[in-house]
Formats: sequence, C-alpha cells, structure tokens
Amino acid sequence: MSIRTHEVGSQGLTASVEGLGTMGMTAMYGTPNDAGSVDTIHRAIELGVTLFDTADMYGPFTGEELVGRAVAPYRDRVLLATKFGGATLDETGKIVGGPNGRPDYLRRAVEGSLRRLGTDRIDLYYQHRVDPNVPVAETFGALGELVAEGKVRYLGISEASADNIRAAHAAAPLSAVQTEYSLFTRNVETNGVLDTVRELGIGFVAYAPLGRGFLTGELRSLDGLPEDDWRRTAPRFNGENFARNLALADRVRAIAEKYGATPGQLALAWVLAQGVTAIPGTKRRAYLEENVAASALTLDPDTLTALSEAIPASEVAGERYVPAGMKAIQE
Repeated sequence: MSIRTHEVGSQGLTASVEGLGTMGMTAMYGTPNDAGSVDTIHRAIELGVTLFDTADMYGPFTGEELVGRAVAPYRDRVLLATKFGGATLDETGKIVGGPNGRPDYLRRAVEGSLRRLGTDRIDLYYQHRVDPNVPVAETFGALGELVAEGKVRYLGISEASADNIRAAHAAAPLSAVQTEYSLFTRNVETNGVLDTVRELGIGFVAYAPLGRGFLTGELRSLDGLPEDDWRRTAPRFNGENFARNLALADRVRAIAEKYGATPGQLALAWVLAQGVTAIPGTKRRAYLEENVAASALTLDPDTLTALSEAIPASEVAGERYVPAGMKAIQE
C-alpha cells in the first residue's frame, strides 16, 4: 500500500494526493497523545504521504512543535505546510486579536513557525484566515518577499472568497487554496472557488473531507467524545441537527456496504475524484491506514453520482462553526 502523488497547482509543488491533517493531535479533539501521534506520522511517511498540515494556532504552537519533532529524521522526504494569521497570537501563544494579515505580523509569525518546526524553510505557507482590515494584495506582497528570501517555497490561502483568491494570486502566485470540502460541505462548488482555482491553475486542498467524523460511519452519538472535544459545541453535532445529519451519513454507509469499502473510504475517494488534494486528520495509525487505502479506489460514474446525490446541501443541518468561527470564513 503506497499513495500516489500529483501536482498541486502550477508553480512546481508535487505532493501525495492525500496529506495528513494534524490539528487533532494537539487541539480541539480531546487529550493529546504525543507518542501515538508521532507513530502515526511515521507510519504515514512509510506509506508515501508527503504532505503534513499544521498551523501556529494548533495548540497554539504545540502542533508545529510536535510535527517538527516527528518529521525531523525525514525532513527531505516531506512537505511541511503551516498557516499564520488565523488569529493574532502573542509570543506565548495567547490569542490577543482576530485574523491578522499585516506584513510586520506575518514576518514575526514565519520566524516562530520556522523555529518550532525545526526547519530552514516552510514548503507551503497559508494565510489561515483573511484579515478584513488588510488587503490580501498587501499580505501576499510581503509573502512573496519570503519566497524570494527562501524562507517559504510555495504559498496558499485558506477559506478565502474567489475575489480574494484572485487578488492574492495576482500579488504572489498561489499554489494552493485550502477550504473545507466533503460530501457534507460543498459550498466551493457553487461560490466560485473551485471554478477560480481551476481557471488560474491553483491546487485545491480539502480539509475535513470526512465531515469531521460523520462520514466514517463510526460516530453514532456524542457519548464517546472527550469532554473537551470541540464538536460538542459545533452546530452540526448538536440537538436535532445531529440526528438529521447522521441520517444523511447513513446514506453513504448504505452505498459503501454495496461497494465493499468503509463509508470513510468512499467519502474520501469521492473527494479525490474531484481532482483535489485531501488532508484527512487523525492521530490513530489504524484510521490513517484506512484513509490511505481510499486513495487506491477508483469509483465508477454511477457510484460517484449516487454519492453526490446522497447528501443534498439543502438537507445538511447546522452551520460549520459557531457564529464567531463563521464570521472569519468567506463562503
């Protein structure tokens, strides 16, 4: 079992079609297990995964430190992707403000990320959230300088509108746009984002491609989630929304049973069939291996259509984030 690679955008970046999202290793999804997470990262490298995604906000800071330690023996075999500006962080990692795209801030941010990752270059550096008070052209003008200096190799932007993707790309060429995308979350198909990246030759990286666990078929209630798992407060996982969304996920489960794969594998294969990169997140080796196996699936047209029709966007109950989180994304 080994994963295939493809080009991400048209600037020269090549990565495995599936990367590994590492947010849950140190944030949001319960108590960290550093040893287990490092083992999972090492197994991912054995399986040919080359793209490892983190951010300064994960922890904060501890996510980058963990990933940096784990990949250190394999640095030349992997691509480190991290993000800045999802919120304003002070030197201790405390959140002291909202999204920040100021050139002086991003310069401080990149130095911190380089130090925590234990590397002299970041392979893919994203603006995590667009700063409404700073034009993206100004932010990406400064990011282009980091590329020229060799501190960053390729640039990306996360949860940005089609107009801001265009503005950023004009200021400094983008290799990737990262946005939530799954059978559960398909806004990018209708808001111009997918059309824009395809027109401009920018890669698309799908985070949360398993609907934050809904599409695996394993999550039947919130009872088994840790008390500090953020999904306990997420709108899609609460009250009547949970039951309605679980019923939708069960449609994928039924298709998977006929196909002879797990629901999560079918959901991931559907995302990959859209010609994008997926970064499912897990801290568990067994789930990683299940996810990587999905990259070998080739779904026939009828199955792709059945999956596309199984979860109409109008039937998904609840927003992706609480109101404060929704305010920071551009749908």
